[in-house]
Amino acid sequence: MTKRYRRRSLKHTDWRLVLNARQGHTGWPVRASRPDRSVPANERDPRPVVAMDGTFPPQKRSSASFERAQYSRMLLGMVTDPVARAIWYIEAHLSSDYSLAVVAEAAGVSRFYLSRAFGEATGRSVMRYVRGRRLSEAARALLAGAPDILSVALDSGYQSHEAFTRAFSDQFGITPQTLRARGQLETISLVEPIRRDFHMAINVQMPRIEKGRLLLLAGLAERFDFGTVQRIPLLWQRFAPFIGSVPGQVGYTTYGVSINGDDEGFDYEAAVEVESLERLPQDLKGLRIPAQTYAVFMHAGHVSALRNTMNAIWSEWLPASKLTTIDAPNFERYTDQFDPQSGNGIIEVWIPVQP
Repeated sequence: MTKRYRRRSLKHTDWRLVLNARQGHTGWPVRASRPDRSVPANERDPRPVVAMDGTFPPQKRSSASFERAQYSRMLLGMVTDPVARAIWYIEAHLSSDYSLAVVAEAAGVSRFYLSRAFGEATGRSVMRYVRGRRLSEAARALLAGAPDILSVALDSGYQSHEAFTRAFSDQFGITPQTLRARGQLETISLVEPIRRDFHMAINVQMPRIEKGRLLLLAGLAERFDFGTVQRIPLLWQRFAPFIGSVPGQVGYTTYGVSINGDDEGFDYEAAVEVESLERLPQDLKGLRIPAQTYAVFMHAGHVSALRNTMNAIWSEWLPASKLTTIDAPNFERYTDQFDPQSGNGIIEVWIPVQP
């Protein structure tokens, strides 16, 4: 028996979640098509137009509904984990003011569904996780030289010193003033970003080989290891206010550059192209990438699944190819085909290779 949930109100969308009780699992909501009224009700196939595993049951459907469902799967990047998409949205918009409904819409499911799925997967409610993450980053900022507690409170989404202090005390059992006096994060239990890996097959398409030109970049850089890569969206969030105002900036294409990699980790810089590395703001780091040959791969879908594509490139495609990689910066290139608000779109992955 197929069970359908009633449509829930979601801003800017008419998606609805379909639960296939027979299969015992759920899939991404797709735009549901109306039943074919030309077929008697007792002869209609009760199954949904698009099955929960993304395939199409053998029933009559219009070409329009087929194209819509295909587009939906492409847009969502074959990511079937709403918790992973919710986590990405939270980390990428940590200082923004949003509700559970906004996070649920970004994940592509209803508020009820996300609350249940998130709780089952993490042991926390969605908004409790958001609050814990914001206050944990605030705690780091307090010990990293923030000028005053009020500025940290405002950056964390609190409108007053009192509200921030109350929330901070509820979360950690001490006041912000006490933490600053102690000077150690080890005395509190921080809420770290949840790492949510995907396990699905990625079909990496043949890359194009391109002779890249000299790149002069400017941005914010930080050292990461493979256990802290989930903090990269925070680096992009800090860099976002600079985009469009960097002296000598060339266009609005952004670059995520990985450099100086070793067994301990790698440096990652969120950057834009500039005409010159001179006269850069003190907070920004300049980077010069020489002209060289690249294998350029395409990641189509949600940015939270980019790691899957990277893994497929390095673990499967490159070892099976005749290309030889070189020790040089590799980078993600985000053009106007990528939407930073939703996390969907096309991302180019440039891997340096021998010509």
